Amino acid sequence: MTGRVLALDHGSARCGCAVSDPSGTLATPLPAIRRPDQPAGLDAVAALVGEREAEHVVVGLPLTLAGGEGEQARAAREFADALAERVDVSVELYDERFTTKMAERWGGAGDPDSRAAAHLLEGWLAAAAREAT
Repeated sequence: MTGRVLALDHGSARCGCAVSDPSGTLATPLPAIRRPDQPAGLDAVAALVGEREAEHVVVGLPLTLAGGEGEQARAAREFADALAERVDVSVELYDERFTTKMAERWGGAGDPDSRAAAHLLEGWLAAAAREAT
């Protein structure tokens, strides 16, 4: 896929954000957005899609280790559905297992939720590249 992709690590208090470069090879963390489930937070996320000229949005789906869905996954699905109603680009859910742990382990500058979103985006970009070949 070419064009910018925005990845979101949804949480009730904060939404980590990361964006790819236009070629889809680099993932850059962005500032997290507070209270994404509230109208102002959802508006801020939708505005970010336009500001970053994203052509696709990937929302992390927090599956259990066994691959099942719990309350957090349900909340992520509801958030993705609400966002899809506000933006003119496709919104996709993608397995985010271990992205928070990776962000904590590898550290780095910036918000940990947005570093987790960057790990999510890197995984999604790699999977998309494999599918394209």
